[in-house]
Amino acid sequence: MRKSIALAGVTAAVAAGLAVAAPAQAAPANAGGSCVQAGLGTLDSLGLLQAAAQRKVDYSTLADPVNGPIFAELPAGSYLSLGQVVKLHTSSPELFAWCR
Repeated sequence: MRKSIALAGVTAAVAAGLAVAAPAQAAPANAGGSCVQAGLGTLDSLGLLQAAAQRKVDYSTLADPVNGPIFAELPAGSYLSLGQVVKLHTSSPELFAWCR
């Protein structure tokens, strides 16, 4: 449950920053769920899940429009809520290497 809450915050934050970087494309519903799970797993494997839940991850350090793992340009200080990050995983999965 903590992981889900944490990822929700991260997704929403990334979504706000990345919405400008790339147009949203429709994705199948279960693809969005798989992408969210992959994103949470990635944060967990990097030891960043708790920090992400606390809005302490600067996603600009993970963003590179060519090499990823987040395929977008984000300004320094892109501390997104987990909810933003989760929304981005469902609305724009193409932005994340683990969802491609």
